[in-house]
Amino acid sequence: MSGLSHMQARALEESGHSVWKMAERWLRVAVEIPAAILALVEILILSASVFYRFVLDSPLVWADELAGILFLWLAMLGAVIALQRGQHMRMTAIVNRAPPRVAAFLEGFALAATSLFLLLMIPPSWSYANNQAPILSPALGLSDMIRTSAIPVAAILMLLQAVIRLGRGSLRALGLAVVLLGAIAALLWAGQSLIIGIGNWNLVSFFVGLLGLGVLAGVPVGFSFGMATISFLLTTNAAPPSVMLSAMDQGMSSLILLAVPLFVFLGGLLEMSGMARAMIAFLTAILGSVRGGLSYVLLGAIYLVSGISGAKAADMAAVAPVLFPEMKKRGMNEGEMVSVLASAAAMSETVPPSIVLIAIGSATGVSIAALFAGGLIPALVLALALGVIAWWRSGGDKPEMAEKIPNKEKLRRFWVALPALALPFVIRFAVVDGVATATEVSTIGIAYAVLVGIFVYRSFDWRRIYPLLIETASLSGAILFIIGAASAMGWALTQSGFSQSLTVAMQAVPGGRVGFMVVSILAFLVLGSVLEGIPAVVLFGPLLFPVAQSIGVNEVHYAITIVLAMGLGLFSPPFGVGYYAACAIGKINPDAGLRRIWPYMGALLVGIVIVAMVPWLTTCLIGAN
Repeated sequence: MSGLSHMQARALEESGHSVWKMAERWLRVAVEIPAAILALVEILILSASVFYRFVLDSPLVWADELAGILFLWLAMLGAVIALQRGQHMRMTAIVNRAPPRVAAFLEGFALAATSLFLLLMIPPSWSYANNQAPILSPALGLSDMIRTSAIPVAAILMLLQAVIRLGRGSLRALGLAVVLLGAIAALLWAGQSLIIGIGNWNLVSFFVGLLGLGVLAGVPVGFSFGMATISFLLTTNAAPPSVMLSAMDQGMSSLILLAVPLFVFLGGLLEMSGMARAMIAFLTAILGSVRGGLSYVLLGAIYLVSGISGAKAADMAAVAPVLFPEMKKRGMNEGEMVSVLASAAAMSETVPPSIVLIAIGSATGVSIAALFAGGLIPALVLALALGVIAWWRSGGDKPEMAEKIPNKEKLRRFWVALPALALPFVIRFAVVDGVATATEVSTIGIAYAVLVGIFVYRSFDWRRIYPLLIETASLSGAILFIIGAASAMGWALTQSGFSQSLTVAMQAVPGGRVGFMVVSILAFLVLGSVLEGIPAVVLFGPLLFPVAQSIGVNEVHYAITIVLAMGLGLFSPPFGVGYYAACAIGKINPDAGLRRIWPYMGALLVGIVIVAMVPWLTTCLIGAN
């Protein structure tokens, strides 16, 4: 009987897991199809708008308005897909190294905390959407509730997804996580009067203690920001939670950010159309036969590809699978390979059209065209520094194993690669010279990539469009949700008076400009490794930029410096998430590069110091002094 009972219990458990899996599958389909349609419609609307404005000289006055309405829906449904796929940015260094039981508890805690935030978010988000109902769009006359309803609808869908994941996990781990969350909530409720009484010192409890606990436990960064912010508002009664939703909406809804999904999609087209392979084949023909040549090819390819996709994951995925097999054939150590890849991705954070630059321009009001112009030479300085390390560390390279390519073949590869090589320069200079905005030039790049893929390289696979649209929605949703949550958190910090205190503290840093830049580099290096790039710059950029301007630091120079510092932190082990992304894309064990990556990180730090000390490197292309 006991054996039968055990078998029945096991069958019942498997049946339960099957039900959860089926529910998750149906939820995924229900979200992915409309998200893919929205991504495609956004691309078509913006492409039509550019065509009518530039070619027919007849602007579509309703296009930006409709694109803005659909954009929030795309961002929020993309956030749902990112939660389904586990693509929300999170710090996993502690979770991955924890014993199985501890890891299970941390995963349960992350899901439970995410669920609690979403549960708290739903009522005020409906309230916010209802408050927006009387506001009508000027051209189409549509209620703003149509747009803002995306937030509560997506919150409900994400909550369903989180509950499904909780149902499939360990009940014991979930129980412990719920107990811990309950204890934290009870502590905040019991100590409410004390927390309010200590004034701005209570910020430490929420935006250091609670936020740090969430990030270290593996709660996705955007949800950690949101949980800390809404806990602060509910405990201190500083403002209604619906105001937080307004700040999130404003952070996510800037039309400038429409460039994010478009460049993510363009990055996918780069690989699918054969353009990346053509670039790499040409660079390999030129540099592949010299000592350390393939490392130079990788650095050059990442620099060029960054000018198309704007997303680091897309850059690495376009280059590593093509180059890594050949590097292995030439006897290059796997740790060395992933070190070059990760450091190259960090180097190219300021190569336009960088999504981080678009985000920081949106958050701070700095000209994106100026940021694009200012990022080119600093990235080149870092690339040269990495090239020196690559040559020094290339003793095991065997250039004699490289294929001997005659000059005639090199010339042929150049002509084949020319359409691909032209695209990064078209994108950069169109934005830098003011010919088109970042959003407009992305649609031009998409049309160009489609035509080149179909008629030049003839490797355009229409069957991959749908998965690419879903991936675009997912990655864009993860990025934009963080921007929204960081905007809400930044608003809360500003309202509390923290920004004024930070301004006074940073202005008092000894050493004037030099001391301020040193502290900023160190701060963003740490923030980049813990919070990742976009949340770090979106949260603290608006707070620190006024300080930089007040002491005479050029805003473009400051932006480029802190983005490079953030990139160094993002791709530095053991905490930098970017490093683990590089290992995953290269299919290399993270332990392989832990000892070999530090000379490359050192070279990046030296390059950042040079850029910080010589403002001309960032301002020369924009005519600033």
